[in-house]
Amino acid sequence: MKSSILCTTLLSAAVVSANPHFRRQGSLDTWAPGGPDDFRGPCPMMNTLANHGFLPHDGRNITLENAVHALNTALNFNTSVATIMWEQAVIANPEPNATFFTLDHLNRHNVLEHDASLSRSDAFFGNNHVFNQSIFDTSKAFWTQEILTPQHFADSKIFRQVASRSANPNYTFTAHVEPFSLGEMAAPFLMFGDIEKATVNRSLVTFFFENEKLPVELGWKKQANAINLEDVIRMSEVIANATNLQTTATPVVVDKRALHGGFSFQH
Repeated sequence: MKSSILCTTLLSAAVVSANPHFRRQGSLDTWAPGGPDDFRGPCPMMNTLANHGFLPHDGRNITLENAVHALNTALNFNTSVATIMWEQAVIANPEPNATFFTLDHLNRHNVLEHDASLSRSDAFFGNNHVFNQSIFDTSKAFWTQEILTPQHFADSKIFRQVASRSANPNYTFTAHVEPFSLGEMAAPFLMFGDIEKATVNRSLVTFFFENEKLPVELGWKKQANAINLEDVIRMSEVIANATNLQTTATPVVVDKRALHGGFSFQH
């Protein structure tokens, strides 16, 4: 799979360079990874949208307008959710009153990016944004069935936090980070899965993580109904309850203000 993608990279890159409309509007059928002068960050979703051209392919100048367009057109997040996500991300730009951010801004440690990613190394070890296959392999080792449930992701999340804390002397995972982390675990179900049943096909999620490409060639289509904030909160609560190691416990209720769209900026 990776070889075929790499073989088409030069052709795809040529199409992107020759077609400014693609850069502005994006396409599910056209894809090119970031080049040496392009920015990419810790979030596979944002990287994917840039690779497809829904966001600027160079990873720069991500404005509210193009973020809402990208999230709605490619993934069917509604305008309210897309706006909240952009508002959470723009704080990573250190400039006061910024009206844009770049994917490189998202690499700032402990702003949105955090330790214990499912697919990235901790910043302490040198690179917190490039996909790390070895780390991802330890995460997906818990995905033991073709149809994944929140329990599978919860197990991966718990393992990665324990592994990170045991190896990283600067391990940081605050109460502020937790709702972001829950939203990140919810994102694959929202983008690729059955939201009502809280299930998702493992092959779609694995393809997405490993290639930073929407799994159109595996038969995926964006959700027919727009993804709203209630969907995000409900799925995050399901993940939160799945992370509880007690066999009987009071269900977790995710604070809407704490969550506020901070999902999917890292995995």
